[in-house]
Amino acid sequence: MQWRSIVVGLVVLRLSFSCVIWLAFGLGPNVSWGFNFPLSFSLHKLDLLFGDEKGTDPRRNSWSQRVHVHRHEEVATTCAKVGEGSPERSYLSFFDSNRDEYSRRYSSFPDTLKAKMKDMAKEMFYFGYDNYMKYAFPEDELNPIDCEGRGPDVLNPSNININDVLGNYSLTLIDTLDTLLVLGNVTEFQKAVKLVIDTVSFDKDSTVQVFEANIRILGSLISSHILLTDPKHPFGKVDYEGYDNELLHLAHDLAVRLLPAFENTLTGIPYPRVNLKTGVPPDSINETCTAGAGSLLVEFGILSRLIGDSTFEWVARRAVRALWSLRSNETGLLGNVVNIQTGQWVGKQSGLGAGMDSFYEYLLKSYILFGEKEDHRMFQDSYESIQNHMRRGRESCNEGEGDPPLYVNVNMFSGEIMNTWIDSLQAFFPGLQVLNGDVDNAICLHAFYYAIWKRFGALPERYNWQLQAPDVLFYPLRPELVESTYLLYQATKNPFYLHVGMDILQSLEKNAKVN
Repeated sequence: MQWRSIVVGLVVLRLSFSCVIWLAFGLGPNVSWGFNFPLSFSLHKLDLLFGDEKGTDPRRNSWSQRVHVHRHEEVATTCAKVGEGSPERSYLSFFDSNRDEYSRRYSSFPDTLKAKMKDMAKEMFYFGYDNYMKYAFPEDELNPIDCEGRGPDVLNPSNININDVLGNYSLTLIDTLDTLLVLGNVTEFQKAVKLVIDTVSFDKDSTVQVFEANIRILGSLISSHILLTDPKHPFGKVDYEGYDNELLHLAHDLAVRLLPAFENTLTGIPYPRVNLKTGVPPDSINETCTAGAGSLLVEFGILSRLIGDSTFEWVARRAVRALWSLRSNETGLLGNVVNIQTGQWVGKQSGLGAGMDSFYEYLLKSYILFGEKEDHRMFQDSYESIQNHMRRGRESCNEGEGDPPLYVNVNMFSGEIMNTWIDSLQAFFPGLQVLNGDVDNAICLHAFYYAIWKRFGALPERYNWQLQAPDVLFYPLRPELVESTYLLYQATKNPFYLHVGMDILQSLEKNAKVN
């Protein structure tokens, strides 16, 4: 069926949560995405990166000046033009290059360097995978500091940072199945599939977050099943003798255990957590985030089509429609936290980051997958509302006075700025703009996040765009900037983005590896 080939394409997108995969895959043979953008990407379009700022007053039409003065008087003075030595200079200054320097550094990416980076990416992946299998399997993940495995924190059920993700079901092994095949390691892929079939069960007394179980476990099982059964063998002939859809059966079993989250809610918006054995916990809260409840359609929809049971797509689509019906009549925006029983917004912040991000992502990717016009209409309406109420900066991305575009957190009803920070999850948005055909704006926004990366060697979890300093000082290996970089490279074929990928890879090797 035609949709299956599209699914394989999105399988590759799902893999971008691991930085090494983009670099192992993206630096290899070119992958055709069917894009045909009339985009020259010549140097004159990169003034936001390397342009001459002389004679330009950064205070005009700048997002830093469009903060409501009555709410931020105490920091408004930081927006004025500052000296060369000030840490509050525009992020454009982080690209300390003129156009000649750009040409020298970024206009090519030799094949020898591609091969070197591919090898480095593979080594990084196997360093993590081999040590997980040696020191942690069958537990969910490897604690790199203590070099031992860990699963849910059973002694502290309130430790949701751990317990939402880890379910005592060999998470890392499942999560790396399709990665092994993309890397071309058919032998290890077959071994890992057999290990999953022989050892993994979801009949566990584990309370997990529906969203995390969906994207990490259900998505991985479905992706691996499709790669096993695709007659085109996009990453090499697998020849798994005797395979009888066991991964698909596991995916179905998990999805059935997630279904109670959709029951007994007056809105159809699911509970955020379920116990895999007993269903929704009796003490479960009635509040969930928009991203968590509205980012299930891709995996649930594919599963429904694979097994011929519309139940899973139906409940996921009902949740999306319920959230959509609660958007503001004034702005068209949604909030970030909602009560699943009353439909009242508990969190009224609207943005592109935590609590909101993948809701928009799944609208467009669901349309790409399933071709449902409803998904496309909702996404385009959302995109228009985002541009009208969240976007700050000069009107034209690549020219004019004032700051390049930035998307801020606003009140969903009024569109007024609520705070002066963004979070690292927002870096997915340039990639989504590429998929939507808005490549010029994607180039500009990506440059903003990359500038931050260049300054700190990672994206801070929260970055205060007015103070031009981190608000939260850690980076939990977020993949969003990598996916956006990958998609921009596929759309433009500009070697600049290969250099960005190399920077990211080397930063991870330097700052995140535990020997």
